[in-house]
Amino acid sequence: MKSYQLTAFGAPLEARDGEAPEPKGTEVLLEVRAAGMCHSDVHVWEGYYDLGGGKQSKMEGRIPLPQTMGHETVGQIVASGPEAGGLDNTKNYLIYPWIGCGECLACRRSEENMCTRMPRYLGFFRAGGYSTHILVPHPRYLIDIGDLSPRQVAPLACAGVTTFSALKKVGPAITEAPILILGAGGLGLMALGLLKALGGKGAAVVDIDPVKREAAMKAGAIAVIDGRADDAAKQVLKALGEPPIAAIDFVGTPDTVTLGMTVLAKGGNCIVVGLHGGEVTLPIPSFPLRVVGIVGSFVGNLAELNELVDLAKAGKVPSIPIEERPLDQVDALLTDLRHGKVVGRGVLVP
Repeated sequence: MKSYQLTAFGAPLEARDGEAPEPKGTEVLLEVRAAGMCHSDVHVWEGYYDLGGGKQSKMEGRIPLPQTMGHETVGQIVASGPEAGGLDNTKNYLIYPWIGCGECLACRRSEENMCTRMPRYLGFFRAGGYSTHILVPHPRYLIDIGDLSPRQVAPLACAGVTTFSALKKVGPAITEAPILILGAGGLGLMALGLLKALGGKGAAVVDIDPVKREAAMKAGAIAVIDGRADDAAKQVLKALGEPPIAAIDFVGTPDTVTLGMTVLAKGGNCIVVGLHGGEVTLPIPSFPLRVVGIVGSFVGNLAELNELVDLAKAGKVPSIPIEERPLDQVDALLTDLRHGKVVGRGVLVP
């Protein structure tokens, strides 16, 4: 088994060879078919989240090292523990990585992604998919992908379910009027496709990168706006015809959050997904007077991922651009993602 492991924050990943673990109990060992790369991996690699004002949330002491990153993984079963039950070793499975402690209130509500006690997320706290093999604690976290492409499906474990969960937080209004999407990276492009699958009325998209704006137009955006334009807010309102009831921010910078909050309709929400970092200052009276809110959205639960895969099997999840690289180019792909050079989603293939 070969894995690429983070041994020091900010340093290149190290290639390490070893024996594949032997699954025990309910554990399942899979051979990796595709491993998507997420911007969260960049944050883990760097070792911090930017909280703004010179403050950082450090990973040191929280993420155990060495660590095999990668939480968007499709694999094929090669071995299973005696309590894992009968499993089909000929199929490819998408792995749900947001595994909780199983005991806290969130986990008991089947919201393991919001575990408050001891999360066991794959690629963060347990070995992930930047490897030839991955060990999963229970078969319930495996989702049969049928005939779907592992390369296209792998990003659904994070980019897909994150986008899906954020869109569902808009509520019934999603079918009544267009919304605003901030960021045309992998999540923003996926959001455009999923919006249609959910019966949405479309979206205007804001991004500072002309290449990504072009990709958004090709993906069906109503309009694209340069986030650096002085009149970006006016352009958004003109494109949509009225203030949006929701702005989904897949970037998470002071500029994007401020723009989202500025253009919201009365009663609207700015749903913040992106973790780019920073801080914002907002007038408190605007919250009750405009009845607006900021809602955080962190990935999604297992039921949502199962629902999303069913949509993909039904052909309702459009493909997004995939930049495929061999596993040994993991550092190069991380660097390109860090500098915004990846259009769509990067996927490693062992």
